Amino acid sequence: MLASLRKAGSFSRALSAGQKRFLSIHEYQSVNLLNSYGIATPKSLAAKTPEEAFEAFKAFGPDGAVIKAQVLAGGRGKGKFDNGLQGGVHKVASAEEAQKYAKQMLGAKLITKQTGAGGRVCNAVMLAERRDPTHEYYVAVLNDRVNQSAVLVASSQGGMNIEEVAAKDPSAIITTPIPYEGLPEDKALEVAAKLGFKTAEAQKEAADIFINLYKIFKDKDATQIEINPMAETADGHVLCMDAKFGFDDNAEFRQKDIFELRDVSQEEPSEVEAQKFNLNFIKLDGNIGCLVNGAGLAMATMDVLALHGGQPANFLDVGGGATPETVKKAFEILLADPKVKSIFINIFGGIMRCDYIAEGVIKATKELQLEIPLVVRLKGTKEAEAKEMIRQSGLKIIPFDSLDDAAERAAQLALA
Repeated sequence: MLASLRKAGSFSRALSAGQKRFLSIHEYQSVNLLNSYGIATPKSLAAKTPEEAFEAFKAFGPDGAVIKAQVLAGGRGKGKFDNGLQGGVHKVASAEEAQKYAKQMLGAKLITKQTGAGGRVCNAVMLAERRDPTHEYYVAVLNDRVNQSAVLVASSQGGMNIEEVAAKDPSAIITTPIPYEGLPEDKALEVAAKLGFKTAEAQKEAADIFINLYKIFKDKDATQIEINPMAETADGHVLCMDAKFGFDDNAEFRQKDIFELRDVSQEEPSEVEAQKFNLNFIKLDGNIGCLVNGAGLAMATMDVLALHGGQPANFLDVGGGATPETVKKAFEILLADPKVKSIFINIFGGIMRCDYIAEGVIKATKELQLEIPLVVRLKGTKEAEAKEMIRQSGLKIIPFDSLDDAAERAAQLALA
């Protein structure tokens, strides 16, 4: 069954939505955070106008600089802007060249393998000093369910896709559990030695980076810190050349400084709007709007739709605390997508009461003058009351008891 969901292109996004949502920050913001913990990086400056890029270049030496588009997506170097500029990372040898590239990048959308066809707008660029590494490494701090702790993941094969390294040579990846109190220095030095740092000085610098990365992870409620690459330079020093951070959304109340860095221009507008109402919305590529409660039910719903030839346009998880008012808002968000040709509501009433969903559905259908076919399957708490409310409404709401039959009908209506 999961194979059909993967084929539908929905599995990874549905799975990620079932986990905690997290905040990502731009590379230049990551550099500032790393530096605040004593972690060395190449010198870098952000610019939000071509003129700022011109002035920023003057801070760099005769070797010039690298200009990087600040877009929250991987694969920037191989990406393409919607104005025709190829690549989101370029070497620049003069202030005029930095200004020229900034003018082409700023305000344009960069399309990479991770952004989708729509791309993401570039609102800032970063100029960084050029440092040619003698060797590149991969380092990450992550939560690990198997060890039930944070882990340090490191490899001597950095500067490339770590998933490919893991598939081709699993022995090239070193995974080290980290005690809650912090990574011991002797263990950090052991990892540095295993990675192949030759001198005692380089091993000490690498070990200090490992220790301080975990401090950031713990202090800032991070869900992910990824350094790719961490580089050893010709003069024997160790620098973090690129960084990716993720932070737990549930920690926003105590990480105000981090969450003030959020750039909503990098996010899907409908998902941002849904978050304002404590709704979890994920936009997909099909034509069936899905309203569910719980990520597990969302994945099952989309899987069954896929089995019947249906393609989800999105799913909206109302969770366990929805009210008729939030259900109405959910409908507004679903209907904002012009690709939606039918709506499938699949609710299992546990904490979430089915009659609340029914009341919200009826309210939305009337007030929004819904013309799109609406298929509803309700099971669980207050199920009988909910079905009676729908029956008495006299509205064109198509009820089902069977998930399979409901999904099949929703898929048929989307193709009609």
